[in-house]
Amino acid sequence: MRNRWLFVLPALVGAALVPAGPAMPGAVAAPVPSPAERVAKLTGPQSINDTEARFGLKATDLGILWDNGSGEILTAFGDSYGSGWTGPGGGAGDPATLDWRCNLLLRSKDRNLADGMALDSAAEDRPGHAKEFLGCKKVDRDEHTVIPTGGISVGKRQYVQYMSVNYWGPAGSWFTNYSGFAYSDDNGQTWTKSPTARWQNTPAWDSNFQMVALTRSAGYVYMVGTPNGRFGNAYLARVPEQRVLDKKAWRYWDGRSWSGAERSAVPIAVGPVSEVSVQWNAALGKWLMMYLDEQRASVVLRTSLSLTGPWSGEQVVVRGTDFPGLYGTFMHPWSSGTDLYFTMSQWDPYNVFLMHTKLTDDGQITNLVTDPGFEAQSGATPSAPWQLSGRGGIDRAGLGHSGTNNAYLRDSIGAHAVQQNVAVRPYHRYRLSAWVRTAENNSETVLGVRGLRGRTIAERVGGAHPEYTKVSVDFTSGRESLVQLYAGFFGHGQDVWLQVDDVVLEELR
Repeated sequence: MRNRWLFVLPALVGAALVPAGPAMPGAVAAPVPSPAERVAKLTGPQSINDTEARFGLKATDLGILWDNGSGEILTAFGDSYGSGWTGPGGGAGDPATLDWRCNLLLRSKDRNLADGMALDSAAEDRPGHAKEFLGCKKVDRDEHTVIPTGGISVGKRQYVQYMSVNYWGPAGSWFTNYSGFAYSDDNGQTWTKSPTARWQNTPAWDSNFQMVALTRSAGYVYMVGTPNGRFGNAYLARVPEQRVLDKKAWRYWDGRSWSGAERSAVPIAVGPVSEVSVQWNAALGKWLMMYLDEQRASVVLRTSLSLTGPWSGEQVVVRGTDFPGLYGTFMHPWSSGTDLYFTMSQWDPYNVFLMHTKLTDDGQITNLVTDPGFEAQSGATPSAPWQLSGRGGIDRAGLGHSGTNNAYLRDSIGAHAVQQNVAVRPYHRYRLSAWVRTAENNSETVLGVRGLRGRTIAERVGGAHPEYTKVSVDFTSGRESLVQLYAGFFGHGQDVWLQVDDVVLEELR
């Protein structure tokens, strides 16, 4: 029995897919407009801040925001260019006038974000010219650039966590030497790189704290980290806020407690997670985690009552179909109530924008599943974060338990399933449930959970469900921090089908 349910993700190019219901799957759905709106362009030509004339800044990316504790927002930018930049993207232009700076820092006192964010001043090396505030070698395959990834203040001291980039790889991939802290005691005008508060990358380029978000809570500075590039999971560490530069004082969340071993950190959110931003929202009474999901080409948001999780499934905030080349989103600390403001970059025109969205909370249980009703699926077959093992697709003919879409599976022999990887808290109790409908002759259906190495944790095996039926299975996660949930069937020579919708994974208290 165990091997029967060992689903894999096969190549499906050229496979003949058969619908579960009486109707063929509909045409690819038109994209739903993003729930976020653009407020203003903050940098570059035609921006509200005229940064080229005022600071020698024509093109830049990122826009990492933090409260300096003295009534200002500090904003750190990545690779930045002057009048010689022609674009699109970074580094394009006349080398003689490109004026490449690996990073810049600007300040803002603007609290009225509804019409944009005014940038009032910059860390400068001469009047009217924002300076590179963290030195970089600009040598490819050594230290190509130094880019800030997070910032925070403790008292009057400002901290920036940055990555030293060795070289840029294929799209969405880059490789770092290390990440480290720098600090400033004069509101960002001058900075010192700590020689010891560094997280050296491994020979395999897989250190989990090469890009980080920083936040404070109850006397600690927390660091949500990811590996270099855009395809890793998210991890968590913390330190007493007066010991930020003492690397030995940092502790890493191992799923049960805070460990002194960096490699003991377990994922708190399943990837791909990149350019992450984290903050507390008092209106919702929850933590927010915002980042780019490269596979979905979307900026997404998760919520949680605790930094250690469990974190909800992803909710799409901005879609790449609406804002092509989007990346680098960072929440504004002065967002209030249900109004969430954040910066966002676009590769073309390689500049930073202020965005706005409204937060909502339906008061329901925290569902750890992303796209639980398959309503975000726009293709004929399930796509990220869902995976298809075997034969199946997406119905969009009103055949679901709720909404418009559902997933289906159909074949006569072998194992077939839809599945999704989810981060859970080790040694906690969970319930997985889904609404399932099947052909009357489908004698062997399953809803289950397993570890990513294939070990079955729990399964609910049953027969046919001629009408939509809620099927559930309870389990304890044990040592697992990442699991794969799946729903499917095993065929025995007869044409059978299964439909699944409204999948929920909840932590039991």
